[in-house]
Amino acid sequence: MTENQENENLEEKTTEQEAQQPEIIENQNTTNELEEMNDRYKRLFAEFENYKKRNIKEKESLRNMLVSDIMMSILPIIDNLEKAITTGTTDTAYEEGIKMVLKQLKDTLAYHGVKEIETVGKPFDPELHEAVSHITDEKLGQNIIKEEFRKGYIIGNKVIRHSMVIVAN
Repeated sequence: MTENQENENLEEKTTEQEAQQPEIIENQNTTNELEEMNDRYKRLFAEFENYKKRNIKEKESLRNMLVSDIMMSILPIIDNLEKAITTGTTDTAYEEGIKMVLKQLKDTLAYHGVKEIETVGKPFDPELHEAVSHITDEKLGQNIIKEEFRKGYIIGNKVIRHSMVIVAN
């Protein structure tokens, strides 16, 4: 090979390499753009999932708040119906009617997630109970509820109304 031919071959190789270089750079740019878009997509997807979870929690919280507000106005009615049953009457049909209405109200409360707070024989919990009196009773342990004056109710983790109780020891 002559020197001219070698120079021509070298120039051709250099020209081919120069022609391939923009293509390589272009591929790297495209790869970088795809990675960036993929990263943005993943972040956006995660953000949307968090939004959905937060939205569900907010709806549940709002629902519980509305139900508890409505139930607060119904609880005195339940208290009065329970008092009417314990008072007793000679008219058994009247007493059965009151019991049916009370059961229907309690079923409605249960349907909406409202539960009675357990009291008698349970340990006193200031989060759930309101102590109106302390007594000494050797049969019961320390801070055990002896008697209930007024029923308490919860919905989910929220106390609608604290139980009024007498605590032993």
